[in-house]
Amino acid sequence: MVSLREVFRFLARTPPARPGRLAALCGVVAVAGAVATPVAAEPRVWEWRMDNWGDQAHRTGVERLLSDFEERTGTRLEPGDAGRVGLKVYAHSGPGLATPRELVRALVVALERRGYDREDVFLIDQSRYRLRQAGFMGRSGEPSFEGSPVYPLESGAYFDPDWHYESPLPPRTDFRRLTLPGLGGEADEEAAGADRLSHLPYPLMHEVDFWINLPRYTDHPNLGINGALLNATLWNAGNTGRFLNSRSSGPVAAAEIAAIPELRRGWILNITTLHGYQFVGGPGFRSLYTASRPVLWMAEDPVLLDALMARKIDRMRRERGFSGLDAYIPLLDYSEQLGVGRNAPDSAQWIRLN
Repeated sequence: MVSLREVFRFLARTPPARPGRLAALCGVVAVAGAVATPVAAEPRVWEWRMDNWGDQAHRTGVERLLSDFEERTGTRLEPGDAGRVGLKVYAHSGPGLATPRELVRALVVALERRGYDREDVFLIDQSRYRLRQAGFMGRSGEPSFEGSPVYPLESGAYFDPDWHYESPLPPRTDFRRLTLPGLGGEADEEAAGADRLSHLPYPLMHEVDFWINLPRYTDHPNLGINGALLNATLWNAGNTGRFLNSRSSGPVAAAEIAAIPELRRGWILNITTLHGYQFVGGPGFRSLYTASRPVLWMAEDPVLLDALMARKIDRMRRERGFSGLDAYIPLLDYSEQLGVGRNAPDSAQWIRLN
């Protein structure tokens, strides 16, 4: 078995080969295979500048962004066979860095205008507690945000046992249970096998016409950048703490989950706000280390969006007297190798609508 460290050293000195090389070497298996599908032909990034952070400003901006996307791509964001849309919000860092409710409201209104009912647009994220903190659920735990259903993944209700990402890495260092025979019997061995599975968000894979990723941005001590890729993968599955805490397995897992065809099939857009992105101390919220611009960014390519924000975060760190981000961020490189997107911020074709 090739070690992860050896794989990373090999990749660092070897030009990208066919998609899937990383998975084959590591022996990490994603359900249905992490087969690369084509990225957008043009590395487009849309920008909308706002006068304020209110609901109406967001509604105007979101409508302009979606309308321009539809016009340029010929893709209509209207009801299809499933008749539902998913919004992957981000709430892990707490209220100070959660996806803005104004942005979510604006998207729901824009989708209603295109033929969806409010109850056909659901919000999804990991933690019921974090969702409540961010204002997406009532204090009583009512799983609804202003008429749109809210799905906390930690409930387990939105996973299917047949759809998971499997890694040989255990979630905890209970080495006796995993390596010594006769301590727990067959039940313990079965539990150890289940501990190696990260279940995937079934509604986003099989119950939507499309879904939109709404990340927020911070630095990350182990993965470099916490944004579009992580929000769609490690913050979008079960049993992922083992990856978020690992500099070695984390980038591999996130890249391979992002490349799963069933997850990517409906993953149509990534939209983020530059209001309050954090450049030091992430992913926990540190208000002293945030910066803001009254701007919405939208991209089809999550790797490109992360690369652009990594450059911005690196610049802010250096301006404030901190060390910059590592020049090499494996998460972005591996995702590019698997065909998820382009780790090439200079290639971005900007569409500035105002």
